[in-house]
Amino acid sequence: MAAKSSLTLSELNAMPAAQFVAHLGEVFEHSPWVARRAAVGRPFSSVGVLHDVMVAAVRAAGPEAQDTLIRAHPDLAGKAARARDLSDASTGEQASAGLDSLSDEEYERFDRLNRAYRDKFGFPFIIAVKGLDKTAILTAFERRIGHDEETERQTALEQIARIARIRLGALVRDDGLPGEPAKPAETPGIGSSKGDIMGRLTTHVLDTAHGVPAAGLKIHLIRLEGGIKQHPLKTVITNSDGRCDGPLLEGEALVAGQYELLFEVGAYFRERGLLLPEPVFLDEIPIRFAIADPGAHYHVPLLVSPWSYSTYRGS
Repeated sequence: MAAKSSLTLSELNAMPAAQFVAHLGEVFEHSPWVARRAAVGRPFSSVGVLHDVMVAAVRAAGPEAQDTLIRAHPDLAGKAARARDLSDASTGEQASAGLDSLSDEEYERFDRLNRAYRDKFGFPFIIAVKGLDKTAILTAFERRIGHDEETERQTALEQIARIARIRLGALVRDDGLPGEPAKPAETPGIGSSKGDIMGRLTTHVLDTAHGVPAAGLKIHLIRLEGGIKQHPLKTVITNSDGRCDGPLLEGEALVAGQYELLFEVGAYFRERGLLLPEPVFLDEIPIRFAIADPGAHYHVPLLVSPWSYSTYRGS
């Protein structure tokens, strides 16, 4: 099958839904339903927003659909790969890491790990291989096989989101909405030394009640010492994409430790004219997290309605 050409975001926004799904149907492995659910959110103002909406669709789909998505992925250097029976995207990704030219001994090692991992967790080992070689992949494989099932399930979903971001970058180019300046391409973080020029902390807020980025929402970034809040490091207001105009922290300012992002969601929904009870069910949402690797990209998105919210380690 011939590789799909890259389209501009404006072209993608203008497509009939069926063509939109056909173009992005394999961004999430053998799961065109993700693109189908995302299509209703058009127009998208950036590829980053499109990716976040697709990830939100996966997160909102529930455990059964998520498990089906996870199991749709092939084993790394498995029987399907050796038989060249993979999707075009998976074939290229595995080849980029040298998994299409392993020795018999290396194939046996991958086969042994694949079987042990599936026996323990019931789904395949998934990792975004871009920027990695077979040694790094095997090291991650052997480390993660010691995790518990829920940790690996969440790790698999995070890696699937990273893979999707890389695939989107090959299929869609940012050009901005009509009347807006073009946005620079975003490079997903793969690790502390791959895919990122320097460490940074970013966020993105999606209003799931209205299906739009949450523009004009106030966020406070707070450093924690011993679990106790210190003075806020920064207060920002989200832009039209539901993002900040720049990283919350980057470079030398990003140090290992514990942090909190405090999102003023009650005020945001009041300003949108929603009739809310008093006191509101969700007023301020604190997301506490830790930064272990100051050289990596930490993306902490928030998916929120007046009644619920979720987050995850993004890319």
